[in-house]
Amino acid sequence: MLFDLTLRITPDMMKTAGDSEKKVFSGHLGTHFDVMDKAFPLEYTKREAVCFDVWGLVEIGPEDIDLSQVKEGMFVAFCSGFIEEAGYGSRRYFKEHPQLSQALIDGLLDKKVSIIGVDFAGIRRGKEHTPADQKCADRGAFVVENLCNLGEICGKTFAAHTYPMNYAEMSGLPCRVVAEV
Repeated sequence: MLFDLTLRITPDMMKTAGDSEKKVFSGHLGTHFDVMDKAFPLEYTKREAVCFDVWGLVEIGPEDIDLSQVKEGMFVAFCSGFIEEAGYGSRRYFKEHPQLSQALIDGLLDKKVSIIGVDFAGIRRGKEHTPADQKCADRGAFVVENLCNLGEICGKTFAAHTYPMNYAEMSGLPCRVVAEV
């Protein structure tokens, strides 16, 4: 069974997001990853994956998930429900979203994951957003932001198919993400 985890963008969503966050028009609109200074390896297009249920948590730490389920090369997703609750594009969505603790980010990077996927605007907020994404990229992991429909696969293992646009000189790459359960 296939589940589309990609946010469907409407013209109204584009306007709302653009009014709240200026970077959306440089490749950061909807489901995307911050490419940093790296190239997305084609072998990352299909990854073994797991989705953790983190509903209701604001700061998500290693104690909130079962890190023993995470293996090298995986796509690891976090289902918070925030994109459905806050609504993509709102100021609240970009400024008050959940975030992964530094300890959890380090734990995932130590496991050598390929992709970290979240249903919110970033693994860290504010001034910590870009350095966290760069840290991941420097360790061979990409962060996919603004996933949706994770409730369909929450708590499951699956194959994640991720296909970024082949844009050059952009700081973000829109992508399509599909779960195969």
